[in-house]
Amino acid sequence: MKKYLVIGNPIDHSLSPKLHNSWLKENNIDASYDKAKLDLDEIGSLIDSIRQQKIAGCNVTVPFKKIVIPYLDRLSLEAEKTQSVNTIIFDNNNLVGHNTDIVGFRKAIEGLNFSMQDKKILILGAGGVVPSIIFALKKMNVAEINVSNRTKQKAENLKILFESLKIIEWGNLPDFDVIINATSIGLNNEIMNLDFSKLGKNKLFYDVIYNPIETNFLKKGKELGNMVENGRTMFVNQASEAFKLWHGISPKINKEILKLLEND
Repeated sequence: MKKYLVIGNPIDHSLSPKLHNSWLKENNIDASYDKAKLDLDEIGSLIDSIRQQKIAGCNVTVPFKKIVIPYLDRLSLEAEKTQSVNTIIFDNNNLVGHNTDIVGFRKAIEGLNFSMQDKKILILGAGGVVPSIIFALKKMNVAEINVSNRTKQKAENLKILFESLKIIEWGNLPDFDVIINATSIGLNNEIMNLDFSKLGKNKLFYDVIYNPIETNFLKKGKELGNMVENGRTMFVNQASEAFKLWHGISPKINKEILKLLEND
């Protein structure tokens, strides 16, 4: 039986095993999928396990999406452009890093019936999935992308990849059409210390967090009369792309799958 894994720290919130194991069963694939909380000094031994095919493939989440890159033999074009890897495959004796977060985010936005063209974007956070979101947004022809992070230098570092970004001090809220929470604030029902009350209505509040399905960030956005969306659809679509890379099959995404993730 082949073994697959998602690694991260923290990792308890991840519903990847629930999703992938459901797809494996549905497609009669003799494999299992688990999650593992790793420390930085354990990455090398994990990579060795993939090279030896003790682990057939791996998903990567915070904080390892960039850290794993030096261990890999090559990157897909998207992973290279974003310097972010969320899926590792073993291909012709090479470890290849892919980025399926980009297509995951793009498909999630496409499903909202909300045009990003000429919109002003504010992204909260600068790690993990942010380069992938920026890459996808640029393809959607947004007007401008602002990034605000509690550690400002981390946001500034993104300008190495994306020169046109505007970096905003944490706590400042410029005029925007779409605000994206890409921080971990909300994973444990924390409240974001930002005042959204004077921003007006009819904006999009998007949270990459999918568990819990409604963070305090989204609750506040809804209270203020805005459209809200969590990261569930992005999560499912990026997982579907990873599944296809490993198994050559596009798994079904339907109401039953989305319901499965609600009943955690």
